Amino acid sequence: MMTNDNTQTTDIVLGTATPGGGFPLFGGAAADTINETEPSLNVATRNTKGSAENIGLLEKGDLDIALVAGEPAYEAFAGIGRPRTPLKIVSAIYSSPGMFAVRGDSPAHSLSDLVGKPIAWGTHASGITLLGRYVADGLGLDRDKDFKASYLDKAGDGPVMVADGRVAALWGAGIGWPGFTAIMKAGGRLIGLTSEEVARVTAKHNFIKPIVVPAGAYEGQNEPVNSVGSWSYILARPTLDDSVAYRLAKALHVGHPGLVNRLAQGAETRPENTLAAAPSVDNIHPGVVRYLREIGVMRG
Repeated sequence: MMTNDNTQTTDIVLGTATPGGGFPLFGGAAADTINETEPSLNVATRNTKGSAENIGLLEKGDLDIALVAGEPAYEAFAGIGRPRTPLKIVSAIYSSPGMFAVRGDSPAHSLSDLVGKPIAWGTHASGITLLGRYVADGLGLDRDKDFKASYLDKAGDGPVMVADGRVAALWGAGIGWPGFTAIMKAGGRLIGLTSEEVARVTAKHNFIKPIVVPAGAYEGQNEPVNSVGSWSYILARPTLDDSVAYRLAKALHVGHPGLVNRLAQGAETRPENTLAAAPSVDNIHPGVVRYLREIGVMRG
């Protein structure tokens, strides 16, 4: 973080993910909204390899804030396979229901139809990819052994691989996710989970929640899709100043209509969702806690 003394603005670097995925799309909309709403901040986005890399870059102080999916954030907060992270939540951004997308002429109509088939699970460092591992595990499956797993260098490669038949399906997550948008515009279909599958996954991994994707969320999607997922976040490096975190939270709240105009998915980026989606209040940045109390979302 650098301060430009001439304009009295604080420069903020926001890490997103690889081109073609949902994080760069959201990150650009959020940066534009913050910059438009809060003149004292100048947020610039930076493409990264995704959630896993973003956590490391934040911990080293190489990024100020970054987008991180729910699963890697959960593992970092809980200290699963690593020390507990000191990173803090600036905002919950949106819920990410996981689904498969297939071509319109695909014979597959359920997850079980895809077992043993080539599947593009996303990029190596993506939280979406990690969600896929948890979902498969919740159903007693191994993502790498029970499917012919492919991993992408860029998220934008997935729809092309579905279109030309290299993979039977693309795993992804979210409403407005670019990979799904591309496949659905080409006449594709979405495959979610059965009610029984949802119950099995959420029983084994209780931080994953049932989510219903409403009909019409994507072009050509005429029926709701049952799924599971978690909330993605804007996380901050441990040393981000309280006043900066406060201004970021306020700008996202005050600028919410502008964010939604830029990206419909931003509708879920609300202060009350930040409080509800945080594993603990202790995981929320103190500057953000101050703002949540100021607007009455938090008491005490």
